[in-house]
Amino acid sequence: MPVKLVAISGSLRKDSLNTKLLKVASKAAEAAGASVTLLDLKSLELPIYDQDLEDAHGLPAGCITLKDTLKAHDGVLYACPEYNGSISGALKNAIDWASRPREGEKALECFADKTAGLIACSPGALGGLRGLVVVRMLLGNIRVHVHPKQYAAGSIEFDKSGMPADERHTKGVTDVAQSLVKFTLNGGV
Repeated sequence: MPVKLVAISGSLRKDSLNTKLLKVASKAAEAAGASVTLLDLKSLELPIYDQDLEDAHGLPAGCITLKDTLKAHDGVLYACPEYNGSISGALKNAIDWASRPREGEKALECFADKTAGLIACSPGALGGLRGLVVVRMLLGNIRVHVHPKQYAAGSIEFDKSGMPADERHTKGVTDVAQSLVKFTLNGGV
């Protein structure tokens, strides 16, 4: 049975560089034998997490979709835009909602013992590297096995076919994606 990965971009922007890079990484994971599902955070229409909202109305439909998707997969490939040196609000909000338990669910069931691979791109000199530190810490706190290999791309351009114009970026995300498949097959070790 192939490794099942969900690919999530922390950017909501239509022409997001992170989403473009995630698609390249997803194809690389598929080439390594994984089944990959792209999940668009924007389509989930998640409100900003607020426990009063949750207490009054329960989990929103988008949260249930997110939780069910995460539970049905072995790991996640995250493309993480860097906003002011940290995680994007959209990605943090999605993680916050997905961490909320439903009745009969184990604590952190969507995350515990799952694997994650991290990629980023940002026009800054570090390519989103500072934000990856925050994402890695957050995922580790909720019992995710984050692969040690990651890739951050600065100053990236894409050709008409959707591939990075600079081959080193393709190689970098391919290495992360294919390593994540092996890491997941080995149970996150």
